[in-house]
Amino acid sequence: MSKIQPTPKRPARKTATGTATARSATAKPAPRKRTAKRRKTLLTPEEIDRLFASLQKTDPEPKSELEYVNPFTLLVAVVLSAQATDAGVNKATRALFAEADTAQKMAALGEDAVREHIKTIGLFRNKAKNVVALSKRLVAETGGDVPRDRDYLETLPGVGRKTANVVLNVAYGEPTIAVDTHIFRVSNRTGLAPGKDPLEVERGLEAVVPDTYRLYAHHWLILHGRYICKARKPACDRCVIRDICKYPDKTA
Repeated sequence: MSKIQPTPKRPARKTATGTATARSATAKPAPRKRTAKRRKTLLTPEEIDRLFASLQKTDPEPKSELEYVNPFTLLVAVVLSAQATDAGVNKATRALFAEADTAQKMAALGEDAVREHIKTIGLFRNKAKNVVALSKRLVAETGGDVPRDRDYLETLPGVGRKTANVVLNVAYGEPTIAVDTHIFRVSNRTGLAPGKDPLEVERGLEAVVPDTYRLYAHHWLILHGRYICKARKPACDRCVIRDICKYPDKTA
């Protein structure tokens, strides 16, 4: 057996003042400075609290406007709602869910039948393909259950971070915030959580929304954007947070 050779010592290094000894193996690196979590908002904590208190008064316990009967049908409804209205999705899914309200039934129904049910919805061909594919995945991997796991949900066909967050919030009561076009607009206009993309806005909201309002924040902001802070012409005259909002081009 060959003899193990000792590890050679690191050679000394030259410095401006002479020769420095090699760093000891037990020497600890200098501690890294911790950076505080950024609160990217144009509003004060008091304004943020008033904003959500005002939205809460309009609807204390808001619900999703999508129709569903269990976590699986909610998942399907949210997948179908991309670039479509909730009303349009509900019209299509009533008959679909009456026929297939589980992953097993949806997988058995097949892509052609699903496509026929949802043909009034935009991108229906690709959505039908995704719905059947995710149903088959759930049947094979979870027995048809929808896991309470965002990372797993995001691996399913047609499911992104926004969809996963909606399912976790609505089906399982987790205080997640799903940033859609309405929340993105409201967060930027009001100055609540400005951001260049949905993830940046989501991170901003997570940093500033008080825990008291976290569970329903997603719904309040969506409904406010859908019915009051509209894209083309916001109804500022009916806005309950007008005095807090930093949007410079308010309508009369």
